[in-house]
Amino acid sequence: MLEEVCDHAHVNSEALKRRVKLRHKTKTKLRNFKVADLVLRKAPPYQIENKLSPKWTGPYQISIVLGNRGYRLETLDRGTILRTWNTTSLIFYFS
Repeated sequence: MLEEVCDHAHVNSEALKRRVKLRHKTKTKLRNFKVADLVLRKAPPYQIENKLSPKWTGPYQISIVLGNRGYRLETLDRGTILRTWNTTSLIFYFS
């Protein structure tokens, strides 16, 4: 009886994981940037002073495309930014 309960719990947990993964995939937007695209990056928490502060900073230019949705940014006057950024922290900049 105990093994049946454990098996049933395992099946339920796997089904839940599958449903969560499917919902996450349908809600996320795939964004692929190319070199020289203009983007905005998410503002760090220390720059957000109140609810009216801008949530995005920039524009920045994509300088290097790394594998697995990683990007190196540079300012518009060719100043490099040391860390890398993931797609989830970047959005397109439309001028």
